[in-house]
Amino acid sequence: MTDQQPITAPTTDPAAVSAFDLERRAKEIAILDALRDVVDPEIGMNVVELALIKQVILGETESEVKMILTTPFCPYAGSMIAQVKEQAESVMNHPVKVTLLAERWDPRDAGLMW
Repeated sequence: MTDQQPITAPTTDPAAVSAFDLERRAKEIAILDALRDVVDPEIGMNVVELALIKQVILGETESEVKMILTTPFCPYAGSMIAQVKEQAESVMNHPVKVTLLAERWDPRDAGLMW
């Protein structure tokens, strides 16, 4: 004999189904859609397409967008960070902190091969 557990049907209790929050995901997607208006002027592509947005963290009273730049000393960094903040705040209606990560950008992450 084997010690197998019986197979049970999936639960239909909404509280037990999943920790996936559709409303939260919709807000993340809305922020990413808004960030498509932020274009890196040197490359001519938006920060989402360039894979510069690494994480969106939603909070009740403040949220955070973690991003990288295409080059460490990007001359447009200040402008792009301000635009990312403004666009994200237009969706969230509360303050959004933009954090620059020390990670290096790789064009392959954006599907670019030069």
